[in-house]
Amino acid sequence: MTVTERGTTGGIAQGSDFWTLRQVLIVAICFVLNMLDGMDVLILSYIAPALSADWQISPENLGVVFSASLAGMAAGGLLIAPLADRFGRRKLILASLVMMATAMFGSALAGSITELIVSRFIVGIGIGTVLASMAALTAEYAPARHRTFAVGFLQAGYPVGATVTGFVVAHQIDLHGWQAMLLGAAILCAAALPLVWLLLPESVDFLISNQPRNALARANKLLVSIGRPPLEALPELRIAEKSQIGLRGVLGAGRTRGTLLLWMATIFGFMTLYFVISWIPKLAVEAGLPATEAIYAGAIYNIGAFIGITSIGLAASRIDLRRLILIYMVLAAGALVVFGAVSMPIAATLSTAFLIGAFIQGGFNGCYPLATRFYPAEVRSTGLGWAMGVGRIGAVIGPMLGGILLAEKVALPVIFVIFAVPAVLAGLCASLIRLPAED
Repeated sequence: MTVTERGTTGGIAQGSDFWTLRQVLIVAICFVLNMLDGMDVLILSYIAPALSADWQISPENLGVVFSASLAGMAAGGLLIAPLADRFGRRKLILASLVMMATAMFGSALAGSITELIVSRFIVGIGIGTVLASMAALTAEYAPARHRTFAVGFLQAGYPVGATVTGFVVAHQIDLHGWQAMLLGAAILCAAALPLVWLLLPESVDFLISNQPRNALARANKLLVSIGRPPLEALPELRIAEKSQIGLRGVLGAGRTRGTLLLWMATIFGFMTLYFVISWIPKLAVEAGLPATEAIYAGAIYNIGAFIGITSIGLAASRIDLRRLILIYMVLAAGALVVFGAVSMPIAATLSTAFLIGAFIQGGFNGCYPLATRFYPAEVRSTGLGWAMGVGRIGAVIGPMLGGILLAEKVALPVIFVIFAVPAVLAGLCASLIRLPAED
């Protein structure tokens, strides 16, 4: 393989469409890391009642603790994730995992609300950083035909981790206490470190474009391990112009319109997504479910989320991903309206919660593989980090607006119609993005 065989968007030549064991292992490790992300973020929701009762925390202060993680995720995506394009994906993932594990231990040992807020903010920074780096790394190693599925499947780890954590906490918190739950999460994060250190490789695209020490030998070893022919020589190392790196690279080279559309899609998507995640148990009660059954609505929503995220990745190998995102988000809007407006028996209500999870999570998480296809390798982590960081604006607005509407006694059907609108807008924005091959 000569250097001229590299793709026009900065990616390594994809070779066979078949998976090698090394490629499967890379995606599996990233999936497990995303499970840990889901655990670290949502474990606080599960321990909140016990924490609040133990420390006598007011709802306002508890809300600040919840928001600390989201603020940290935004900071990680905007400020730290772009460093992966300069220092390497693997290094940022390892650093993020160390940060997450340390901060989770800090959360378990926190002796005051201030200490808990600070530790949760640091956990969020690690998660916001690792999400972008993992998506970029997965996109670069997956076979071209299966790239969209691989990046989408990676995101399915998040609801799986959240669901498993919910069941474990529900059965163990009364016996061991909420601090032990956080301590267990910290131990799992720490246990993942040697796994990542030994088995997760550096990005081949990063090695070729940045050319650190022994780059050719390291890149060829990785290429052979994933069934691709080695390079004869590295391309000429060029010092990137400022307009081609960082945020300038994300917005430059004709990518301004697509980047702004992607940011709008993530803002609108996060707005609906976090409204549902935050309020679905209470909304299920408002929709007519008994309180005990409403707890299961959250778990069923996450099961639907796993199915939706996986299915859109599979379907994208045959149907344009942008069109799929629009279809999923329109169907999500329809499911939201039905959930809020139609009186249904318990089974139908839970089934609708499943569909909401499948279509909202499936459609929104399609933005991750869409971003990896839109941005070239040299700004991929920056592009992903900024898209998800800016999108956190919607993550803040959604739950707050939902709380205001509920406090004002706005009718439930009206609330769901209101949040169906940004879901559709997210799909429309994603559908209007032009990919590089079309320019």
